[in-house]
Amino acid sequence: MVAEEPTQNPPTDDQTSSKKSESLKTFTLEILKVIKNAQQQHGLRHGDYQRYRGYCSRRIRRLRKVLKLPQGDRRHFKKRDVTETHINDKKSDERYLEIPLMLSERCWAYAMQLRQEANTEPRKKFHLVQKLRKASVYALQLEELCQQERCDARTKLESQAYVAWIHGSLQFELQIWTKAAENLKKSQMIYEKLASALPEDDQAPYRQRVVEITPSLRYCAYNIGDEKAVDLLELRSQGILENFDALVTQSKQKTEAVLHEVQWFGIKIPVRIERVRLFLLSIEGLDDSLVHAENNQAKIKILENLFIDLRDIISLARGVVRTEKQDQLLLSYLVSIKVERTSQRHLLLMQQTKKPQDWVRLLDIIIQQTTELSQNESVKDVKVAQDYYVKQLQVYKALRIYYLARTQATQKRWKEAMVLYDLASKAIAKIPTKTKFIQELDELLKSVKDNVDTDKINAQANCVLDQQEDQSISVPQKVYKSKKPLIDRLDEFREEPQLLSKNPNIVNLPPAMEPIPAKPLFYDLALNFVELPDLTEKLEGGQPKQKGAGISGFVKGLWGWGKK
Repeated sequence: MVAEEPTQNPPTDDQTSSKKSESLKTFTLEILKVIKNAQQQHGLRHGDYQRYRGYCSRRIRRLRKVLKLPQGDRRHFKKRDVTETHINDKKSDERYLEIPLMLSERCWAYAMQLRQEANTEPRKKFHLVQKLRKASVYALQLEELCQQERCDARTKLESQAYVAWIHGSLQFELQIWTKAAENLKKSQMIYEKLASALPEDDQAPYRQRVVEITPSLRYCAYNIGDEKAVDLLELRSQGILENFDALVTQSKQKTEAVLHEVQWFGIKIPVRIERVRLFLLSIEGLDDSLVHAENNQAKIKILENLFIDLRDIISLARGVVRTEKQDQLLLSYLVSIKVERTSQRHLLLMQQTKKPQDWVRLLDIIIQQTTELSQNESVKDVKVAQDYYVKQLQVYKALRIYYLARTQATQKRWKEAMVLYDLASKAIAKIPTKTKFIQELDELLKSVKDNVDTDKINAQANCVLDQQEDQSISVPQKVYKSKKPLIDRLDEFREEPQLLSKNPNIVNLPPAMEPIPAKPLFYDLALNFVELPDLTEKLEGGQPKQKGAGISGFVKGLWGWGKK
């Protein structure tokens, strides 16, 4: 009998949901930053709410077209909202969350436009309230979508603050002062906490929103009286802020992970420039791209494209350093990236050339750049950095000695090559075996280790052979050198070493010019009508042409007499 294997327990719903959430990409939507940038660029800098409303409509149309979420066709309308299914799809991205956000912003912009027009037309205030109600509905949809596990803590906090602000604006227009103050205070407190959790460069829009909410809160407090002011502890006890401290902690961890600072040999370097931050994020997968490249030429092309962006980033960082000395570390870090990637490119170029003198030239450039980088003021006193650069220089110098020996060997200077191979072997032996470098340098160092002893023995053998040839008695031979090419003296035998060289004197090229008969300038056309005399009798054995007989000859022949 075969014993049955015990069946494994099926995964629970919590396990499947946790695995599903781990496999999905986390969404991060900076709601306040998105809407502030859109408002500043599309009309609200000058208070043009109609222009901003038009932008929101165009943005919604573009999002639905790109995300393939149309609402029917040209003839029929079928409403399609963004649902949890769209958010939890593996192929989805953050743009699904922008659709309800832009819908809410469009209604809010229309309401603000109507507020400006309500000064002369009081009836438009009713329309204003309806638009704010609609904006509140779309904001609630956005909050419901952002509460999914796929969204991070910052997105959840921002959605809660946005909903509280929209509801507070609606209740402010309806003169429901207590609830308006409560929602506005919720929004203000969340924005304050977010500003305290984010780095300095990202705090400006949140602090600005806190300042914008303050006058509305004062007006609400004036209408409801100070004794009915909003209690912060009561706000914290409500469901919307249930896990407020935990969410702020997660938000801090998330923002720290998004390259607000980098570490370079244990030194923490803050990254305050947005373009530099995006650049550092873009090169995180550079090594994987180089590994999956087809050949060395493709790797070189990837690095050259990197240098184009890196040049602009370094120039931007230099401009900031002139005003803020604290960013000097960031500039040094960017320069170190450039030097290391340039060395990597030189190593790839070395694999494409066959001349050892070119290898020596590229290694000289690498050694010079690495030496300058090790003497940088930022890492001059850092022991870890100095040990790292000393090991790199040790490897590059050993490789340079080896390829200098190969250069001497190609010129058949075996004695010099033998000495250099011996120095290269000793230098490579001093390199620690457990030290790891970039892939190209490790492969090159391993190849040199395998070949240096063989090349050294080969140089020694050739050196011994040259010494024996120098000691042997050489028979003097007469060397002939003639300016006459070989084709003109084929009947003469001479031993000429010149004929075995690369430029033998065999034939003159181009050949010398010779005179040839030219074509006549005039043609004799009368020659075709001239009858030439018969010259047959002049030729040897020729007989003259007999003349024809007369009538007597005819008669003789007829009667048979007269024949000879």
